[in-house]
Amino acid sequence: MLRATFAIAMTFMLALSIAPVWCSESATPDDTARFLAGLLPSSDASLMALTKDPAWPAHARYLDSMFAREESTNLSKVREFSKKYLTDKRDTMLYMFSGPDFLYATSFFPNASTYVLAGLEPVGEVPDLTSLSSFAINEELQNLEVSTGSLFNFSFFITQNMKTQLRDGPVYGASPILYVFLARTGKTIHAVDFVNLDKNGDLHLSDEVPDADANNGASQQHLAAPGVRIVFSEADRPKQTLYYFSTNLADGSFERSGFSSFLAKLGPADSLIKSASYLLHKPHFAGIRKLLLNNSASIIQDDSGIPLVYFEATRWRLQAFGHYPGPIPTCRSIATFERSGEKK
Repeated sequence: MLRATFAIAMTFMLALSIAPVWCSESATPDDTARFLAGLLPSSDASLMALTKDPAWPAHARYLDSMFAREESTNLSKVREFSKKYLTDKRDTMLYMFSGPDFLYATSFFPNASTYVLAGLEPVGEVPDLTSLSSFAINEELQNLEVSTGSLFNFSFFITQNMKTQLRDGPVYGASPILYVFLARTGKTIHAVDFVNLDKNGDLHLSDEVPDADANNGASQQHLAAPGVRIVFSEADRPKQTLYYFSTNLADGSFERSGFSSFLAKLGPADSLIKSASYLLHKPHFAGIRKLLLNNSASIIQDDSGIPLVYFEATRWRLQAFGHYPGPIPTCRSIATFERSGEKK
């Protein structure tokens, strides 16, 4: 009898451990972003109870350490460079082949009104975390740590790895990483909307979560570029808008998706090209290369960006910075790999 009672008790405890944390009020996107970023949500947030799980403080300590290292090693220097050399900035900032790397976008261009990021990584979504079990939430926190690992270790995302890492679990895609970077850079999220583009480059709101496989195979011929729009602000500064589009920037797909027309309507912009796998050196990325040259008032890039031969001397003033030691082994092997689509 005692053995049976013990078995029932253990079964009951196990059921409690995997049951969802039900709450009558959904968490706001801003509180969700703070929770995923290892920062305490607002005191009355429905997510506060979830921070009591031992896995969350461990996640917070990990991100504290990683962001502190990134700040000391790279980001503080990027901001110093920006203040010294990027004094004449535009309202729009373009960052192609970026994946969800808002961290460097805002470090180089902190005051842009509109950020446009694009990559092959799916848009994904962040569901109401209070509807998930503690076990599921802990797994998602671990996935976030793994997904951001390449940025912290190499200062860029590896698309081949992200294709797998960003498609698993209920919290997936670029969106949760964007949430983390927004929260960790002191931003407050005010609104989040799924969007897509028609063939003319006009933006439309969407009620559906973008398909994670929208950029794969022949389906890309028929689908407009799916994206997410996030309105945010920092302290008492004006609101800013971040777009992330999951789209193939190779010739053909770039035009069919409506993304080319969308970018052309934005007017002069500041552009960042970082760790772009030398794709802009290749003939089948001529469309995005031409658009960036025609629509950018300034371009900050490393050697993986647009080859210098494409910069007309009468239109561009080139300035080199630092000492170039050549690509690291990871990039060197990628640069020599011929491919028909984007890979990082």
